[in-house]
Amino acid sequence: MKNSLTFLFLLSFGVVYAKNWPAWRGVDASGAVESGDYPAELNQNKNLLWKSPLPEKGCSTPIVWENSIFLTSPADGEDAVLGFSMNGEQVWQTTIGPERKGKHLNGSGSNPSVVTDGANLYALFKSGNLACLNMAGEILWKKDLSSYGKDTLYWDFGTSPMLTSEHLVVTLMRKGNSWLLAFDPKSGEVAWKKERNYQTPPECDHSYATPTLIKHKGKEAILVWGAERLSAHSAKDGEMLWVSTGFNPKQKKNWVVVGSQIVAGNIAIVPYGRGTHLKGIRMGGKGDVTETNLLWSRTDTGCFVPTPAVAHGKIFVLRDRGEIHCIDPKTGKSHWEDAFTRASSSYYASPTVAGNYLYAPREDGVILIADIAKGFKFLGEFDMGERVIASPVPINGKILIRGEKSLMCFSKKI
Repeated sequence: MKNSLTFLFLLSFGVVYAKNWPAWRGVDASGAVESGDYPAELNQNKNLLWKSPLPEKGCSTPIVWENSIFLTSPADGEDAVLGFSMNGEQVWQTTIGPERKGKHLNGSGSNPSVVTDGANLYALFKSGNLACLNMAGEILWKKDLSSYGKDTLYWDFGTSPMLTSEHLVVTLMRKGNSWLLAFDPKSGEVAWKKERNYQTPPECDHSYATPTLIKHKGKEAILVWGAERLSAHSAKDGEMLWVSTGFNPKQKKNWVVVGSQIVAGNIAIVPYGRGTHLKGIRMGGKGDVTETNLLWSRTDTGCFVPTPAVAHGKIFVLRDRGEIHCIDPKTGKSHWEDAFTRASSSYYASPTVAGNYLYAPREDGVILIADIAKGFKFLGEFDMGERVIASPVPINGKILIRGEKSLMCFSKKI
């Protein structure tokens, strides 16, 4: 119980620390830890601590709680959750139910990351399997979310579950049966549910984004991005508090949401337009805040698949072809713009900032690193030998890399 309360306290006040990484983008959804001594290279011949095999291809980013690592993966046609020790030993593997396989080259049936409150683990899969496990891998309850309607997403479900202080929250955003769902973490019973359906051009109501926990007038709220709307909902009952629209004024087709929104202070930064647009929106207010809360808008930058990182008071946007834009969240202006070496492969994983280093995995398994302390200084590129779609995880001076075949751990020194 103590660990759970500590996690919720830190999450509530946005404290970044390196001990735990309890969700897809870390403790505060920033994709960053701002301090620590992390490796400037990921060289399998020099500073690889360990490498452990994974059963099959999965794309979820690992999470860490204390001395344990947790991730999802297919295993013999089943959805599975795996537990590892920090020395790379697989401690347990629990199957949840039949797998629904991925269909994209860079996708799988195990795209969403596990989330933990320090007491239990919560895992969600493309199949609709949702489960709560204890830290030893024993199933406490499980649900089948396919009862909420057909998954009409063109590609593989990738939205990770999130936690508030009271509920486990899941978003399902697709054509005609979109839901915001809250479950009692102890029993798995539905605490509340809200439909979130809107008429949009084809595919524009599809969203792969993960919701973010924010504060609204001192109370917890849930920030949701999809169907051409950024909306905030009460964490207590799901009621909409405010909404910002205007993300597709020309009603273009296939402006699907893949990369998630991020939060810097009281500002939400929203990537849209298939990697070509970015907006900064002041959070708060009531009802439609489209005109009153827009701080800035850009049509010369953005990211389609990777979600930006927030660190050192700046936004780091990794574009799909390797450009890096460092942006002031208050003004939307670039501090600097640079790029990794151009290649035929694109970037699907989200960038991670650890200390002053930015780690950017490319889909072909090459991870590029830059020092961002004073602008952009390219440090090198390192081939993992297998495709990498999951995001790097910084933990106590180490970097975890989840490839399609292996889980790897690097440190500054062996």
